[in-house]
Amino acid sequence: MHTTSDWITAPVIADLLHGALDLQDTAHGVLPHRLPARARAQCADGQLAMAEAQPSGVRLVFRTRATAVELDTLPTKRVYAGAPPRPDGVYDLLVDGRLAGQASVTGGNTLTIDMTTGTTEHRPGPAGTLRFTGLPDRVKDVEIWLPHNETTELIALRADAPIEPAPDRGRRVWLHHGSSISQGSDAASPTTTWPALAASLGGVELINLGLSGSALLDPFTARALRDTPADLISLKIGINLVNTDLMRLRAFTPAVHGFLDTIREGHPTTPLLVASPIYCPIHEDTPGPSAPDFTNLNAGQLRFRATGDPAERASGKLTLGVIRDELARIVEQRAAEDPNLHYLDGRDLYGEADSAELPLPDELHPDAATHRRIGERFSKLAFTANGPFTDHSS
Repeated sequence: MHTTSDWITAPVIADLLHGALDLQDTAHGVLPHRLPARARAQCADGQLAMAEAQPSGVRLVFRTRATAVELDTLPTKRVYAGAPPRPDGVYDLLVDGRLAGQASVTGGNTLTIDMTTGTTEHRPGPAGTLRFTGLPDRVKDVEIWLPHNETTELIALRADAPIEPAPDRGRRVWLHHGSSISQGSDAASPTTTWPALAASLGGVELINLGLSGSALLDPFTARALRDTPADLISLKIGINLVNTDLMRLRAFTPAVHGFLDTIREGHPTTPLLVASPIYCPIHEDTPGPSAPDFTNLNAGQLRFRATGDPAERASGKLTLGVIRDELARIVEQRAAEDPNLHYLDGRDLYGEADSAELPLPDELHPDAATHRRIGERFSKLAFTANGPFTDHSS
C-alpha cells in the first residue's frame, strides 16, 4: 500500500493532454473541450455542448517509471428518465501502446434527460479516484484515455514516481469529424471507438471531433478544423443532417462546399477524405427526422424510427441515398482542381450485408463488434495500399 507521502502530484497541463482543443479552468480542476471557446460561444445548442465536452479521443500521455498512478476526476453521468441506468464511463490504460488496464469512476454529477419532453436536470455529486497499480518498474510511456461518452473534469494526477510529458513520436496527426458514430456511441471503451481503432492500426495520432448529434456542417466547426494543425483530415457527413431534418438539398450542396472551402483555407493541400454515411436501413430512402421509439424503453431497448415520408424526397428532403449521391458528385467536381480531395462511400465500411450480420441495435448506432469492423476497414481503405492517407515518406 502506498502512503500519502509516496505520491507525487503532477499538474494536469496541456502538455500532458492529447486530443483536446481547449482546456477550461473549473472550480474543481480543468475540463477538456473538443471545440475551442469561440466555437462554443457561437452555438447555444445543449446537445452540442454536451457532446463536445465528452472527451472522445482525449488522453493523458506521459513518461514515468511509476508502478502506481491515480487520477481524481469529476464525471457527469447521463441518466435517461424511465430507462435503466447507463454503465459508468470506461478509462483505458495503455503502457507503451498496449492496453494494460481498464477502470471507472463512480459518483459524480448526474444529468437527467427526459426524452419525452426534452428537459434536463443537473445534480451535483462527489468526485472519484481512478487507480492503476502493478505497472512495470521501468521507464515507459503511459496513456490514460478518458471516457468517450462521459464529461470528465480532471482534478489531480498522482504517481509514485515523477511524471513528464512523453516525447513526440513523430507520428502524423489525423483530424476527424463526424457524428455520434464517430464519437463512439455504443463502443465498449475509448480505445475501441472506430476512429481510435483506425488510428492505432494506421500509426497516427488522433484528434476526434466526432460530435454526437452535431455533425451539421456548422461554420464554427469548419473553422475549428481549419485552425487545428493536422497532417490528415476526414469528414463523415450525412446521418445527423437526416435525423435532425435540418436542411433540404438546396441548402446542403452549398453548405458542403462552404465547409470544404473553410477547411482548405487552413489546409490547402492536406489529404482530405469525405466519407458518406454507413448503411442505416431506416434512413436509406426515408427522410427524417428520427424519433425515439419508447415502446421497450423500460426494458432498456431504446430504438429509433424514421418519421419522414419517402415521397418528400421530391421536395428536397434528404435521405442517406440522396446525400451519398450528392457528396460523390461534389467531391468529383472539386477533385478536378483539388487532387488531395477524396471520397469514400460509407457502405464500404458498413453495408447492407454487414447490416444483416451485425444489425444496428437501436437502428442508428453500431455496437462494439461493428465499431471494430468499421475501424479495421477504414484503416485498410485509408492508410494502406493506395489509400488517401498512405504514408509515402517511409
